[in-house]
Amino acid sequence: MEYYVKSVVPIIESNYENFTTVERTIADFFINNQERMDFSSKAVSERLFVSEASLSRFAKKCGYRGYREFLYQYEETFIEKNQPMTGHTRMALNAYQELLNKTYSLLNEPQIMRVCRYLNEAVRVFVCGVGSSGLAAREMEMRFMRIGVNIYSVQDSDLMRMRAVFQNKTSVIIGISVGGEAQDVLYLLRESHNNGARTILMTARNHERYEEFCNEIVLIPSLEHLNHGNVISPQFPILVMIDVIYSYYVEQDRFAKKTWHNDTLKALKGKKI
Repeated sequence: MEYYVKSVVPIIESNYENFTTVERTIADFFINNQERMDFSSKAVSERLFVSEASLSRFAKKCGYRGYREFLYQYEETFIEKNQPMTGHTRMALNAYQELLNKTYSLLNEPQIMRVCRYLNEAVRVFVCGVGSSGLAAREMEMRFMRIGVNIYSVQDSDLMRMRAVFQNKTSVIIGISVGGEAQDVLYLLRESHNNGARTILMTARNHERYEEFCNEIVLIPSLEHLNHGNVISPQFPILVMIDVIYSYYVEQDRFAKKTWHNDTLKALKGKKI
């Protein structure tokens, strides 16, 4: 049976930057809490050492008329029940859930650890793709660059072929091709592998020939065999796998990577001089 429970937590998160220090203490409590308890204003104020008036102001900043209305919605998240929804909404959510289940089935954790080790050891990393895969490659560049990886995305076919000439054993090349037939991506992987680079292919098509020039073949779900796969963005399965790799990579020396990430945020916020 399907349960889709609407939660107030995303509403709290979307307003987090607007809260005062005291209100963030309240927000952190409701975001991280996983159990039912006495949520009355008196009980929560005593638990968090805040005033009941602060709870009211917090609730109003979340868009509620007061703490009582907020609490009613919050407690609903602890009640499992079928939410009425249109067929289109159910179809999209079920398709995403099916895709996540397939990702879990394909996930090879030792392989992800090896990929993270390659990224740690590389002097430079290139991630390439065309079309939707190219957009995902650009997203991967932006995310990993901010935690200290010397990474570049390549979407242009001519650049892929030229880049292949300059790769060596200090390089890691990540090619993204859902269908496994993007010839320029495969060319970059093959030639880079021949030059000594470590090569990784993210694809929904597993084929023995890839093993000739890929150190790792990271499998992602195919939309082709997904129920209502036409409603899902082709980038989604790629981005899910990138998120998994990112989470593993960050855990290796979390403090340094968090520091780099925060420094890039400061750099962006201070761009106006």
